[in-house]
Amino acid sequence: MEFSKVIFRYDEGGQRLPEVDRLLQERWGSVMIVSKGKMVDAGLSQRITARDSGGKLIGLATFKVDKENNSCEIVSIDALVFRAGIGSKLLSEVENEAKKAGCRKMWLIALNDNPEAVAFYVKRGYRLIAIHFNALDKSRKLKPQIPLAGKHGIMLRDEWGFEKPL
Repeated sequence: MEFSKVIFRYDEGGQRLPEVDRLLQERWGSVMIVSKGKMVDAGLSQRITARDSGGKLIGLATFKVDKENNSCEIVSIDALVFRAGIGSKLLSEVENEAKKAGCRKMWLIALNDNPEAVAFYVKRGYRLIAIHFNALDKSRKLKPQIPLAGKHGIMLRDEWGFEKPL
């Protein structure tokens, strides 16, 4: 895939797009995503989509701007084509939208089974600022389909909080 032919587009959300909901369902088990004890309908969140030259969805970033706290939460990022720079560009586009909205920091939650996500975010300037021990116990009450074990057979227990100033 030639990166120069990928089209990135911002969307304020609020409307369901079947292909976005499908991607979230496949990658996250639901359009609902839990972090820090709160449910977010990622299918209705602000988003950046990445599409190939034929219009096929090949990447998605969902996020929430909190104007009260001048911050932006990255809810999800999924690149369907790996090692092509799509995830990095999605993240960059979210950060640009957050700056336009007056945000001074970005933040996200990663799970304790995801060293690839940790490396991705740390490489792009994010810092681990908190570990929420046993947070998945509470999350499973909100979203029972969260499995007990995740990637690499690691038990899903903790949420890791990352931040980056803008």
